[in-house]
Amino acid sequence: MPAYKSAIVGFIPVLTNKINTFAALFFPTLFACLLCNIFITGLNQIVDVDLDKINKPNLPLASGELSMRNGKIIVYTSGILSIITAWLIQPFLGCLISSIALIGALYSLPPIQFKRYHIWAASAIAIVRGPLINAGIAIHFATVLYGWPLIAMTWLVPLVIFVTAFSLGIAWFKDIPDTLGDEKFGFKTLAVVWSKSSAFKSGVILVSGAYLLMAWQMPTMAAKIAHIIVLLLFVGHALKVDLQNPTSVKRFYMFYWGLFFLEYAMLPLLLM
Repeated sequence: MPAYKSAIVGFIPVLTNKINTFAALFFPTLFACLLCNIFITGLNQIVDVDLDKINKPNLPLASGELSMRNGKIIVYTSGILSIITAWLIQPFLGCLISSIALIGALYSLPPIQFKRYHIWAASAIAIVRGPLINAGIAIHFATVLYGWPLIAMTWLVPLVIFVTAFSLGIAWFKDIPDTLGDEKFGFKTLAVVWSKSSAFKSGVILVSGAYLLMAWQMPTMAAKIAHIIVLLLFVGHALKVDLQNPTSVKRFYMFYWGLFFLEYAMLPLLLM
């Protein structure tokens, strides 16, 4: 690796004599990101434990399966280790993970608590899962391993737009079965402010448009057809959802997350 790259990667060059350079960068980055995710989602459960006893009583803290003390140890330790690991890898990743952790904390913690207001909640989720994670992590790898200038990464734009739209769907769909607790605790989610039906239809329309955009942007006919097929699967499942049945909504939501990961799995294959 060129000297200027070694200077910003921290401890990575030390490992390259024993293992592949990419692996030396990939696994610590993955470790930092997973810990950050534990911190963000865990902090939300700590703050919302009383709300979750109504909306999600099977969660570890809400059900009592995990004590609050142990939950805080896991969450706060994960957050600290995530940020330390990211900064050791390189300053850019340190800034990125710190920013994501901060937004995640502000999403859950009062007095700001973005999740109380549907616009701020959806924006926080979409910004983190869209541009910060996709563009940020791609820039992190590309600049360290290849020294690519940002102008050479225009291929990221459709993916960032797609995942941002998909993340807005996550923000809207996840609150549909939780209106009872959200109303009681004053959380103005889209499903509460508008209605379950309006929130659901808005998400379906937005995500369908995102799939059409990806199909249009794909360079080969096979890739275009693949995205149209997934779009039809998505719409087909959406048409079967009974919004008054929490089980039906949660089943669709889990399927929706499957589509989220499917996009990441199939996109590299389609672009080969």
